[in-house]
Amino acid sequence: MLIVVENVLDAQEVRNFRERLNSARWIDGAPTAGTRSVAVKQNLQLDRNDADATELGNIILRKLGHHPLFISASLAEKIWPPVFNCYQNGGHYGTHSDAALMRLPEAGMTIRSDLSATLFLSEPDDYDGGELLVEEQFGAQAVKLAAGDMVLYPSSSLHQVAPVTRGQRICAITWMQSAVADTAARELLFDLDQSIQALTPQRPKDDPDINRLIHVYHNLLRRWAAP
Repeated sequence: MLIVVENVLDAQEVRNFRERLNSARWIDGAPTAGTRSVAVKQNLQLDRNDADATELGNIILRKLGHHPLFISASLAEKIWPPVFNCYQNGGHYGTHSDAALMRLPEAGMTIRSDLSATLFLSEPDDYDGGELLVEEQFGAQAVKLAAGDMVLYPSSSLHQVAPVTRGQRICAITWMQSAVADTAARELLFDLDQSIQALTPQRPKDDPDINRLIHVYHNLLRRWAAP
């Protein structure tokens, strides 16, 4: 299931990001791909230790930590520092899958990639092509969002970035380890939580049915959450 998280960054924040990124030091992104993915990856990235990447990435992490929809959808325990990439002049990333385990040596941490995320920083009219194509049960879905919006999708899915034939497609990507590793269980919890949030404003604060649904939610979370 794809979940769109709107307005992770507002319009002014996107402008600030783009101003910083326009003068950033972009490098070839191929070396960060796996042994098979490197053959199908053609883009630019900021080095993970780049000062701009670190500062802007921390802003994104703070935003995500306070975004109710992101929290509900991901139940994230660990988040990989955002990686900034740029596709232009035919740049693309062919069909690939994300690594299941990702080691972050400087933090002494390994992340199991349950969910992947793309935060769009270019407006869709600014470039041609560049769709994120995610293969799901009933076929591939194309995603091309407004700047400041993010899409979440299972890291287990095959996906690709279509060639950019005009302009620049600038995004931040990240991966997260969820408290609930099983995709189907996580999606059920998300649906239940969204229903609770939708129903709660219409009911008294001590409504027993809402309390019962919350009780069910947390007991399911307790059952499915990784130890």
